[in-house]
Amino acid sequence: SPTVRKMLQKLVLFRFLRPAAILSAALRCASSGTVDVKVPLNFWCGDRVKIKDVSTTEPVYEPATGRVLCELELCGSVEVNQAVQAAQSAYQAWSRMSGMERAHIMIEAARIIENRREDIAEIEVVNNGKSITEARMDVDSARLCIEYYAGVASTLAGQHIQLPGGSFAYTRREPLGVCVGIGAWNYPFQIAAWKSAPALACGNSMVFKPSPVTPVTAVMLAEIYAKAGAPEGLFNIVQGGQETGNLLCHHPDVAKVSFTGSVPTGKKIMEMCSKGVKQVTLELGGKSPLLIFEDSDLGNAVKGALMANFLSQGQVCSNGTRVFVQRQMLPEFLEEVVRRTKDIEIGDPLLERTRMGALVSRPHLDRVLGYVEQARKEGAKVLCGGEPFVPLDPKLRGGYYMTPCVLGDCTDDMTCVKEEIFGPVMSVLSFETEEEALLRANNSALGLAAGVFTSDVKRAHRVVEHLKAGSCFINNYNITPVEVPFGGFKMSGIGRENGQVTVEHYTQMKSVFVEMGDVDSLF
Repeated sequence: SPTVRKMLQKLVLFRFLRPAAILSAALRCASSGTVDVKVPLNFWCGDRVKIKDVSTTEPVYEPATGRVLCELELCGSVEVNQAVQAAQSAYQAWSRMSGMERAHIMIEAARIIENRREDIAEIEVVNNGKSITEARMDVDSARLCIEYYAGVASTLAGQHIQLPGGSFAYTRREPLGVCVGIGAWNYPFQIAAWKSAPALACGNSMVFKPSPVTPVTAVMLAEIYAKAGAPEGLFNIVQGGQETGNLLCHHPDVAKVSFTGSVPTGKKIMEMCSKGVKQVTLELGGKSPLLIFEDSDLGNAVKGALMANFLSQGQVCSNGTRVFVQRQMLPEFLEEVVRRTKDIEIGDPLLERTRMGALVSRPHLDRVLGYVEQARKEGAKVLCGGEPFVPLDPKLRGGYYMTPCVLGDCTDDMTCVKEEIFGPVMSVLSFETEEEALLRANNSALGLAAGVFTSDVKRAHRVVEHLKAGSCFINNYNITPVEVPFGGFKMSGIGRENGQVTVEHYTQMKSVFVEMGDVDSLF
């Protein structure tokens, strides 16, 4: 057809680009209609799998343009069983390897990711909508996580305990078996790595279900592990929505489920896993407070507030969306934060200058804009933004864009302050005293993160001690080094991701007693 011929002519111009970059160009060059991804997005037994007699598909969209990228084949019970069986088979070989042997393969996977950094980042942008700058950072985080746990793999060890009479006991830290990871749509590639790296380092295998909204890059990670030398079936991808997730949680051969997503879904997963007494890790929602005291450095406080609200178009669970500013500092803070927010470059997420791309879907964009309108009705003042944004580029006019929003005159009882919006909306509140700020900051059922800006080091540590949140930041926000555990208090989750402590969530302890003398029997 003329459309296909035109598309192929344009692709000739990209003949020196790497394969993933060509795919990205192809997706952006298509003038109309659905662009099919050429290979399936499910993966087990070491290869991509096309489902036979597929009964259900869902469209996958490009947020920047609103175009359909592909039709996603959803896995049912047959496919879930096949993936879990593949993982079981791989587990038998992988769990018997030494930590050094597993580390060698993981380091190779990290090397491949580093070499394909730009390719992965571009595809992540096409499927997720975030800026290319942020996507590169996400790919780097994934690589660093795999490198970190490759180092941990060879350090897994038990303990020797001396007992009376020369007898002794020792402990063995053993893998769980087949683990399930269920990812969210805001960090597709990074979450796949954050969940798989500690699981694999500890000797487990994994079946991973990405969000059906952003299913494209997880399968790239599966291919990378396979290319690095992992046994067939070690890391598998099953695509689907709620039904597929239910099948995984109920599967009798699954030992653990690690989930990132909303609180309501996390509760359902916990309930399903309880029927099989499966271990769970839950990284759920947040409505985190950011406390800015009058002695703060204004420039850093403003930059911190921007980082706490506008990364990934505000679609970050740990975002500090309740910004409490001490009253004496409020006027100058608002002036500067509004000025900086208005300067944020919105548009094509594949362009280097873009700092805010598209929200992930049309329904989600409408939901976020609805929160802004609700805030206005409840008495908040829209200081800037909060409106649909239409880029000048005609290719982008069907995309899901909005202007980043700062809300002033907010109070604790407003919907925008109580509920997780998950979009580029900052709610600013004022406070008088430290005690008042802490009381209001902790007045939430959620406790994923919190932050404080102050030049008083004693106050900083004192405030952090009393904040009921799992990840706290002093004079910074939203930094997530893989060496540091990440997770929440209260309804924001159970368990941790990253850091040494995660080993305990992917292993089980076996105690062995060794008698060196005769049995001292009561009978």
